[in-house]
Amino acid sequence: MTLRDAYNALLRQRLSVFTRQAYRTVVSEPFLPNWHLEALAHCLEEVARGRIRRLVISIAPRSLKSISASVAFPAWLLGRDPTRQIICLSYAQNLTVKNANDCRAVMDAPWYKDAFPETRISRTKNTEAEFETTRGGFRFSTSVGGVLTGRGGDIIIIDDPLKPQDAMSETARTNVNDWFDRTVHSRLNRQTEGAIILVMQRLHVDDLAGHVLERGGWYHLCLPATAEADEAIPMGRGRVHHRRVGDVLHPALLPRSALDNLQRHVPPFDFAAQYQQAPVPPTGNMFDTARAHRYEGELGAEPGDVIVQSWDTATKPGELNDASVCTTWLARRGAYYLVDVFRARLGYPDLRRAVVDLHARWRPEAVLIEDKASGESLIQDLVSERFWAHAVRPEGDKVMRAHAATWPFETGQVVLPRTAPWLGEFEAELRAFPNGRHDDQVDSVSQFLNWAREGLDRGPRIRDPWNDDDG
Repeated sequence: MTLRDAYNALLRQRLSVFTRQAYRTVVSEPFLPNWHLEALAHCLEEVARGRIRRLVISIAPRSLKSISASVAFPAWLLGRDPTRQIICLSYAQNLTVKNANDCRAVMDAPWYKDAFPETRISRTKNTEAEFETTRGGFRFSTSVGGVLTGRGGDIIIIDDPLKPQDAMSETARTNVNDWFDRTVHSRLNRQTEGAIILVMQRLHVDDLAGHVLERGGWYHLCLPATAEADEAIPMGRGRVHHRRVGDVLHPALLPRSALDNLQRHVPPFDFAAQYQQAPVPPTGNMFDTARAHRYEGELGAEPGDVIVQSWDTATKPGELNDASVCTTWLARRGAYYLVDVFRARLGYPDLRRAVVDLHARWRPEAVLIEDKASGESLIQDLVSERFWAHAVRPEGDKVMRAHAATWPFETGQVVLPRTAPWLGEFEAELRAFPNGRHDDQVDSVSQFLNWAREGLDRGPRIRDPWNDDDG
């Protein structure tokens, strides 16, 4: 096998290698390799293999998302299988045209034709919006909200569905979300086998990414400009990139100094959404999670430990209703360690079962349940089974209760894990309160912290656990 044959085999097998070559074909600037491009390629390869059928990639601007998802990936798919039918969508027609032209330029390149000799663009169908292969596959592009009547595809790629300037318009967001619900799903050739990819920078809690993630069933690759939690991100072929809190996504392209400068000049809401992929309403941030201390690994057991579970129970299991949430806390020497968050939409029988199962797992000294609706019946059932279920009767509205619970965050009494599967969603909800989409986790947290102030903190003033002579 010659070197050219070996390289062509790599182009056919590895999307990350193909993307690099595609970049060099359509971009004049030097290619700057980075691990996140391999993570992107890995997720897209999983779509090609049929292992992921619904994929959201949320990523900071200028991170080569369009080159990866809208240019290189369709060309690679058609090279491997020239019968594939691909639909590509973006918010603006000029963006869809650019991506289509770049994809066409890749497929017309000599290196592409050498690596994929069976794939050729047909002379009979090669327009700005659509080109076909000689084997009947195609790449069709149009703008979001455009006409898709009569069109279907094996894979639908939505790249930036909403213009950043329109993100604060409820009408614009609703139009995009409604268009997706009513039109896009029905455009898959085979509902059980087709795939939909959404790649975008976050713009608002109710943008299309937020809309679909809320409903569940989507694999989410979230790549903020600066890591807010420790993560292990798959890159394919058994490789994992370990990202630590504070790590910059692509230092060669957007170094820390540039990010710091952007943060000084970009409005906080826009920076949080577009660069950190954590859209927070402008008047949120009642809870400052940055003030929370962090712990790593297992906490073990010490004399005097108290474990408490705090439940916020929803009344209906429907998709549009809030979930039921249980936060599990370890109170130790005046500090409150959050050790687990359970969140699910459950009917009453499953809710009761979840309470019993979590109690068996953590063996809490107390289970706090708000004395309302489903909570009232739940308390009665648990008390009859000798659970120590404490009925909490809240005073004031939830904003007032949350405000009263912010002090432990301010004083550093709240201790959060450095990494946990539920941590990102948990912190995002707290930062967004009181204007986020949901507040069920906030309710559970404020219920515990307010109860702890009255129930656990009586007697002598609590010592500062971080400046304690005993350790």
